Amino acid sequence: MGKNRDLIQILALVIIGMFIPFLGSLVITFNMNLFDMTDVLKIGSTFGYFLLIFGIELGVVYLYFNLTNRISTKQMEKYKPK
Repeated sequence: MGKNRDLIQILALVIIGMFIPFLGSLVITFNMNLFDMTDVLKIGSTFGYFLLIFGIELGVVYLYFNLTNRISTKQMEKYKPK
């Protein structure tokens, strides 16, 4: 359980680390006001879409590495002495 907790803490730190520059770039580029609720909702929904797309990308990368690992393991089994 400690291993999963560490992973969750690291991922939370990475997400926070991604949000701060993302927030700053939106505020600077689009001149958004952090005290206006509509702008805060726009920032939140934009970051949510960003996380969704990023999660899909990570899933594809994980699937790719998982599939290539299985293929290479099967190929290596052919060459192992019996």
